[in-house]
Amino acid sequence: MAKLKVTLVKSGIGYKEDQKATLRSLGFHRLNQSVVHEDSVSIRGMIQKVRHLVKVEEAE
Repeated sequence: MAKLKVTLVKSGIGYKEDQKATLRSLGFHRLNQSVVHEDSVSIRGMIQKVRHLVKVEEAE
């Protein structure tokens, strides 16, 4: 199964609480932090919700 590397490139400060909760659910704690997740429909949905705050690339 493919993996996605997601990097937080913009802070969640000033955005709605549900977007901040999505960032926490993805596992982010600080700016420029990267997390690796299995590619799934639920992860893709979370990424779509905060797409303006993160950068996504395929992990190996």
